[in-house]
Amino acid sequence: MQENYQPLMIEQEAQNAWEQSGVFKASESSEKTKYYCLSMFPYPSGKLHMGHVRNYTIGDVISRYQRMLGKNVLQPMGWDAFGLPAENAAMQNNVHPADWTYSNIDYMRDQLKRLGFGYDWDREIATCDPSYYQWEQWFFLKLLEKGLVYKKTAPVNWCPNDMTVLANEQVIDGCCWRCDTKVERKEIAQWFLKITAYGQELLDALETLDGWPEQVKTMQTNWIGRSEGVEMDFAVPELGEPVRIYTTRPDTLMGVTYLAVAAEHPLALKAAETNPDIADFINECKMMETSEAAMETMEKRGIASGISALHPITGEAVPVWIANFVLMGYGTGAVMAVPAHDQRDYEFAKKYGIAIKQVIFGKNGEAADITEQAYTIKGVLQNSAQFDDLTSEQAFGKIAGTLEQQGKGERKVNFRLRDWGVSRQRYWGAPIPVIYCDDCGTVPVPEQDLPVTLPRDVVLDGSQSPLVAHPTFSKTTCPTCGKPARRETDTFDTFMESSWYFARFASQPDTAMLDANANHWLPVDYYIGGIEHAILHLLYSRFYTKLLRDEGLITCGEPFKKLLTQGMVVAETFYQLNDHGHKQYYNLTQVDVECDKKGKIISAKLKTDGSEVTVGHIEKMSKSKNNGVDPQVLIDQYGADTVRLFIMFAAPPEQSLAWSDSGVEGAFRFLKRLWRQVHLHVSAGLATTPIDKAALTAEQRTVRRQLHQTIQKVSHDVGVRTIFNTAIAANMELINTLSKFSDESANGKAISQEVLEAIVLMLSPIVPHICHSLWQELGHGKAVMSEAWPEVDGSALIQDELEMMVQVNGKLRGKIAVPVGASNDDVQAVVLADGHIQHFIDGAAIKKVIVVPNKLVNIVI
Repeated sequence: MQENYQPLMIEQEAQNAWEQSGVFKASESSEKTKYYCLSMFPYPSGKLHMGHVRNYTIGDVISRYQRMLGKNVLQPMGWDAFGLPAENAAMQNNVHPADWTYSNIDYMRDQLKRLGFGYDWDREIATCDPSYYQWEQWFFLKLLEKGLVYKKTAPVNWCPNDMTVLANEQVIDGCCWRCDTKVERKEIAQWFLKITAYGQELLDALETLDGWPEQVKTMQTNWIGRSEGVEMDFAVPELGEPVRIYTTRPDTLMGVTYLAVAAEHPLALKAAETNPDIADFINECKMMETSEAAMETMEKRGIASGISALHPITGEAVPVWIANFVLMGYGTGAVMAVPAHDQRDYEFAKKYGIAIKQVIFGKNGEAADITEQAYTIKGVLQNSAQFDDLTSEQAFGKIAGTLEQQGKGERKVNFRLRDWGVSRQRYWGAPIPVIYCDDCGTVPVPEQDLPVTLPRDVVLDGSQSPLVAHPTFSKTTCPTCGKPARRETDTFDTFMESSWYFARFASQPDTAMLDANANHWLPVDYYIGGIEHAILHLLYSRFYTKLLRDEGLITCGEPFKKLLTQGMVVAETFYQLNDHGHKQYYNLTQVDVECDKKGKIISAKLKTDGSEVTVGHIEKMSKSKNNGVDPQVLIDQYGADTVRLFIMFAAPPEQSLAWSDSGVEGAFRFLKRLWRQVHLHVSAGLATTPIDKAALTAEQRTVRRQLHQTIQKVSHDVGVRTIFNTAIAANMELINTLSKFSDESANGKAISQEVLEAIVLMLSPIVPHICHSLWQELGHGKAVMSEAWPEVDGSALIQDELEMMVQVNGKLRGKIAVPVGASNDDVQAVVLADGHIQHFIDGAAIKKVIVVPNKLVNIVI
């Protein structure tokens, strides 16, 4: 065995052995219990970042551990390959998006292999491959047949830089999530998937997801937003048809003092015909961003329409206002406003001098002060005619019943969830398989003509959709009548691809979307990814799974049994303000730092000129903050196992991981120490006889006890808690114990070998390369990853005596050894007879002795 740890050499040898043996290839024919472990696949942006490394290391450790438990493990990898960054990169670098994407895939695949991740590469998919997206097109047409797909004109979030529609979830602080451009509001025809048809099931099924974090389930519950209320009509004689509104507080109906409608509402458009000011206001609203965050914080503005509606109970005239906080895409595009009992309505009424009428009072009839803010809690009705003295709960049913009897309203369950707009006006996406014919209308592309593929010869100049500009793509013939027709030039939202990729990993027939293998592997047993995907990707994946089930393609209704949302990788930021007042960021390699005694950075200077730089907050690693670390540099310097060990040791998976160069160095030192410990053992000669348990000395029993306590703890931490840093720490403690265990007897050498073998087995999911080599050096011909997880020897855990802490007046003063099962009186006698402890009592009167069995003795003097 070579004396020094040489990571690059042993890692290459291990990876060659894995590839030659095909050990990671999953088979549906195996009689073992299946285990499908999946990490969210990456966008092929060019290089892996440390967030990727953390995500995929966690998944790989879980997969390797489950394999050692005897499971038939599937762990695939692929590429979420469509999207705007490829199109933008194509314009910047004068390269085709496909070439840019596949080049990045090749580079990132090599990086993943260098890290030793155990993927079944035979199942690799790229979502930009027509063999993948043709089935997405096929499935879209099946949904169109079933009425779960439709097209309509709707106000949308529009990114003027990327020239595409954004979902509300893709708008962050009023800006595009990809390019940070201010988002505008625009009317555009687009395709929708009717996710609202599954709103109740998506909500109810959250109760079955016991393996999901409560935080994620709460986020989805709030996003789906089920509410019970009343839908009712306010008659508008001038319009000739009523304005319909929905409210969850019908108890406040008698306090309505105005209606507010969206700028696109028919009533607003009617009023604009004769009022230029209203027309101008409507045009202003069209430029307004519609994300929820923006709607919450923007100034609430409006204009009187000059039209009145009739109150459904009293018949009184209610003025109608056009307001920027009401959207046509949400509900009916109109709301009843009760300023006394809704804060938004209150602020709007105060601003425009609209009446405020209080109708809800305290439980005992007391009035609330509404001179400064609305009274929003439920109570007892007053000023409400026949509904006076009813509680809010009683009034709900009474008012709903009255409206139903008069044919003016009905009880209704609503959802905050809105249908999923899947149209994007860009090139690098899956074409939507629809044809438009002047005679036949909207016609689906015939199944035999799928896939509709992207043309290669496009112009990417950012001025308009390349498919619209393409001279021939949109030109086709109608499959129904044979006359000239137009192809749809929108492409799918990339979340369409990522909403079913997990099923395609499990089943890849050439002539169908999925086959029976999908049911063998699904649902995914463990899914790993960031909390930022809690709404978009995870909700859409759940929806898509139910669609696949209802089409008869799979049998499960939920895609992921267990979900782990790992924390971010964060690091210090350093910056200077440039001449324009913008921050110029620097990374740790560009600055010299001064730290306090605890290692906290207190000052930094540029290495180039010694100028002071500001130490910023610890933030998520990112290119924009220049605080990232290139995994490839670390792999080349320390080896993949060091990177993997640091990632798993620095923090529990759900918590943020603070980057530390010294932590990486520490991980490397531990691996060298582990190598050295095995080298010393091998050099002295491997154990040749098994352990004689009947002849163990006290020290030998102590070492074996710690070993099997460690196996017990690590098995629980990894297998039950999915916590790895404490498992690694326990193995480090075990190495410390072994380094002090100098016993060259036959039993001593056998115990040393048992300890080293167990450590190698327990660490092999985390640092598989070094463990692959060490296992061979310990005398095994079989690969370590083909071995079973170590088992606890219950007999080794039996103790003759145990150690207890001793305190005097609450301060730790020593330890004592007492027989297992000793009574409290016996323990007290041993403690009081101990000379070291008597020194701290020093003749003082003992008030009492408190014994915590098997743990602690506290002497109070």
